[in-house]
Amino acid sequence: MENTAIRNRLQQGIYTIINPFVKGLIKIGITPNAVTTIGLLLNAGVAVVFIVGAEEGNRGDLSYVGWAGGLVLFAGLFDMLDGQVARLGNMSSTFGALFDSVLDRYSELLMFLGICYYLVSHHYFISSLLAFIALMGSMMVSYTRARSEGLGIENKGGIMQRPERIILISVAAIASYVTSKIIGSDYKLFVPGIPFHVFETMSVFTIPLTVMAVLTNFTAIKRLRDAKKALEKKSIEEKKQQLLLHKKIQSEHDYFFPAS
Repeated sequence: MENTAIRNRLQQGIYTIINPFVKGLIKIGITPNAVTTIGLLLNAGVAVVFIVGAEEGNRGDLSYVGWAGGLVLFAGLFDMLDGQVARLGNMSSTFGALFDSVLDRYSELLMFLGICYYLVSHHYFISSLLAFIALMGSMMVSYTRARSEGLGIENKGGIMQRPERIILISVAAIASYVTSKIIGSDYKLFVPGIPFHVFETMSVFTIPLTVMAVLTNFTAIKRLRDAKKALEKKSIEEKKQQLLLHKKIQSEHDYFFPAS
């Protein structure tokens, strides 16, 4: 509950900063769906940067990762803008909410496509597997919420929701590039007695991906458990209401048709 309150305060603080820009978009006639579409195109650009880095860059060149991280952060801004444009411009709609949700999933899939392609191309096979597991967790975090809401219960708990995922990936990508400029792109740390390196410059990017792989799936499982509890509670309440209604009907029946 405390985490949710902190998250909401941070969100309101960000909205205060971006609202003048949002009002400008509304004034020139930009719709929420257009903002969402721009975000999708930017995430397609993220995938392109990673793929180009895989094809044209070398294993030690993390500049493509850094540029992709910056673009992820910029695209994430549009993920916040579309909702505010809808609210402040009085353009909210049921289809708009669906459109936003669907394109957000496509955006995330495109981003992870680029990440996995880059990691596989440069022979980071374990990291590419972890990135794919992070993708699975990300999809399930969103799906458990959507499915729960479809069953009539709110389910927004847990960490590693979409804003946290965007920030983690973008910061990790940018930090990996900055680190490569400080300690070198081919830096490796060996520990005596261990036949392989335990850390390298790329780890600045891949370790957060590993954390995401764990936390997204943990959040999805937590939401599933929360949904189970909420549905059981809802079922008990419905049975109580049915019992009360049955007693009321029985009472009225006995009143109008007393036993002789």
